[in-house]
Amino acid sequence: MNHYSVALPSDVHEQAAGHLIRDDRQEDLCFALWFPSQGSNRTTALIHKVILPGENDRLVHGNASFLPQYFERALSLAISCNAGLAFMHSHGGPGWQGMSSDDIAAEQGHAAAVKAATGLPFVGLTLAEDGAWSARFWIKTRPRTYTRYWCTSVRVTGPQLAVTYADFLAPRPKPQREQLRTISAWGETIQADISRLHVGVVGAGSVGAMVAEALARMGVAHISLFDFDSVEVENLDRLLHAKREDALLRRAKVTVLAKALRQSATARPFQVDTYEWSIAEASGFQAALDCDVLFSCVDRHWPRSVLNFIAYAHLIPVIDGGIRLVINKNGYGLKRGDMRAHVIAPSHKCMECLGQYDPGQVATERDGYANDPRYIEEVQKANSDLGNQNVFGFSMFTGGLEVMQFLSLLVSPTGNAIPGAQMYHFIPGHLDIDRSGCNDNCIYTKLIALGDRSSVTVTARDRVAEEARKTRNRHAMLWIDRLTDFISKFLERLRLGKTGG
Repeated sequence: MNHYSVALPSDVHEQAAGHLIRDDRQEDLCFALWFPSQGSNRTTALIHKVILPGENDRLVHGNASFLPQYFERALSLAISCNAGLAFMHSHGGPGWQGMSSDDIAAEQGHAAAVKAATGLPFVGLTLAEDGAWSARFWIKTRPRTYTRYWCTSVRVTGPQLAVTYADFLAPRPKPQREQLRTISAWGETIQADISRLHVGVVGAGSVGAMVAEALARMGVAHISLFDFDSVEVENLDRLLHAKREDALLRRAKVTVLAKALRQSATARPFQVDTYEWSIAEASGFQAALDCDVLFSCVDRHWPRSVLNFIAYAHLIPVIDGGIRLVINKNGYGLKRGDMRAHVIAPSHKCMECLGQYDPGQVATERDGYANDPRYIEEVQKANSDLGNQNVFGFSMFTGGLEVMQFLSLLVSPTGNAIPGAQMYHFIPGHLDIDRSGCNDNCIYTKLIALGDRSSVTVTARDRVAEEARKTRNRHAMLWIDRLTDFISKFLERLRLGKTGG
């Protein structure tokens, strides 16, 4: 079942709030442009630009109303920008707001004209005096009939993540006894906000497994896992929850992790979804757009670039991290070990500007060369001092850094939601912090809130993911054949025993 949400960059929220929240406490209004972000099960309106009224565009008389020329100007701008049109107004009182009969008439009465002109639903938003948003889509349900569909949540993405929920669609979870110590750290209100987030973990390997475990134990009630790979013997020294039998059967990493999370979760009810896809494949990408926050626990360049794009174009904050180890040239002894974590979102430095992936390598991976043995051999020769070594302790530390970034984004301790990009150097043992912004020529800052209409395609066939799934399926069929053969022989022995043969 499809559901709805709205997202705003923090600067757009601040501009709208500066206009709508008046010193004289009267209500006010404005229009805005929005672009769609279509996930597998959720449609999000990304508010891109506020259209402020002119001097004679509206009447402020306790309850504000707009004049026809203002609506026509806003609608013309939406058409010229290939955008949808949203209507914003303010209410007194805190939290998620309902609608008066006048509010309903104003929005429902213009829904047909907006749909006909833009091809997108009319979206309404209400701003409460405490800065909380509520929102709805006006959907055509039959000829000349437009029905209000409330959004489940509205999120403001920027230095921190602020989410307002429709309690009648996403009820506040009841505190569980298992969460008492967690709730005592920041209170029931923040805990309720954390619990209702839909969090995606991209990469169910060593770091991703620890992040997902922490989220489940902290009370996040809905987690999605993305990973196309299988458990192998070489993973067992650092992959939380993986057992020898999982490696023997080459079970999908997401399957093994999901089973464990159901046991660890403190939220009631708890939901974990598994996707055996790469985030760079269309199916994985679209499923990720249903999430409110994403954790990047991948080490390839292409998936990281996709997540970077999602953070800006679709306003879904990404918590990214990584490990880089350098081994001495003789093959023994650690020369360098760096672990880092950071938030990727508007008002935060993007992954490309942080140097977390190489744009040149993105094209190489998309074209399928990264899985070519000749290419791999050339890369290894060119980087002879680099190894893919990792140990449980490094993964645990990196996962911990990512979780701390996540909590800073939501809890905003002492009002500081941006701790900066953190880099821990195992040798000599100190922490660097980078609070600088993106480079002046960064393309991602120009893609903010464009969503599906960004004209940028980041997904394609991922041959590495396809081969991993094929290998797992072949292995599963082999075990099925072995089991079938065993059962056949066992039944044959039983038959011979009964007949005395």
